[in-house]
Amino acid sequence: MRGAVIGGLVYEGLATSREEAERLAGSGAIEFAPCHHHDAVGPMAGVMTARMPVWIFENATFGNRAFCTFNEGLGKVLRYGAFSPDVLERLRWIEGDLAPVMKQALAAHGPIDMKSLIAQALQMGDEGHNRNRAGTSLVIRELAPWLVRLDEPRERIARVLSFMHANDHFFLNLSMPASKCTADAARGIEGSSVVTAMARNGTDFGIRVSGLGDRWFTGPAGMVDGLYLPGYGPADAAPDIGDSVITETAGIGGFAMAAAPAIVKFVGGSPADAIDVTRRMYEITVTENDAYQIPNLDFRGTPTGIDIRKVVETGILPAINTGIAHREPGIGMVGAGLVKPPANCFEDALAAFADTYCGPGNAAQEDAR
Repeated sequence: MRGAVIGGLVYEGLATSREEAERLAGSGAIEFAPCHHHDAVGPMAGVMTARMPVWIFENATFGNRAFCTFNEGLGKVLRYGAFSPDVLERLRWIEGDLAPVMKQALAAHGPIDMKSLIAQALQMGDEGHNRNRAGTSLVIRELAPWLVRLDEPRERIARVLSFMHANDHFFLNLSMPASKCTADAARGIEGSSVVTAMARNGTDFGIRVSGLGDRWFTGPAGMVDGLYLPGYGPADAAPDIGDSVITETAGIGGFAMAAAPAIVKFVGGSPADAIDVTRRMYEITVTENDAYQIPNLDFRGTPTGIDIRKVVETGILPAINTGIAHREPGIGMVGAGLVKPPANCFEDALAAFADTYCGPGNAAQEDAR
């Protein structure tokens, strides 16, 4: 997070060096706020600044919107805390070339039905969080005919297509706001114990619950158990971080691992483990998604709608697959793996739920505790 803040300030022209950015960030002159408080989500460090272009998503049924920046790729990128000149140059290219070209292509194409694309991607071996090869390919197929019709230099279009082709995680910054649009539609339902957001900032892990408004219930962010890039190990890892767990909140990502057996090459484990993870998630959710289906489970819908009551009752915590950032600013990605949220988030939320709907001292509250 510190590295991404440094990079963001230099990118915005508010600082010219790491030292100047650190002084400015700690001075109190910069206002920080969670992406979720602005209807947005950001992967890993999740830093969004004023100049960064964003995708705009709209829930066609309920009218709520969500926003997300463009995905930079893997490795040494801002969202993993890197801020070297090549990282900032890539951000400037996204702002000056990629986003304007994509905006034109979308204007010609019209809105993209993300629910349909995510459903197709799950049928093709993705899970919508850390495996996005099929989803990215589907977006390229969707937009390529419109990209090549634009009145733009051939090399500009070629670089856009090449960037998407080389960046399997391009789709992540689409599946995340799509998931937030879905989850946010369930906010504020009286009596609902369904989780509407999960997020982490490298220090804390937090959840929101539908029937408890916008209050966050937090606990310490955990360490990711996974696979590391050559030369790195657990001692190099930062705690769990990012808004990308909104995918699991909406029933894909770790909850759909059974659809993506190849994900284990990225996060560890075996194909059988991936199937087992998804099966356990049915025990803590309220329904199955009728559109997001898993071939390996006879096209059963993904487990959707985490219920804090079921989490506390069963002791089963939501399964999350995620990347691993280096603990020091400026280095970037060092691996990927699996992580669980702290149990107290759900226990505290359930106690508050009992206070809200049953009253202090009520037997139901004591049971919840």
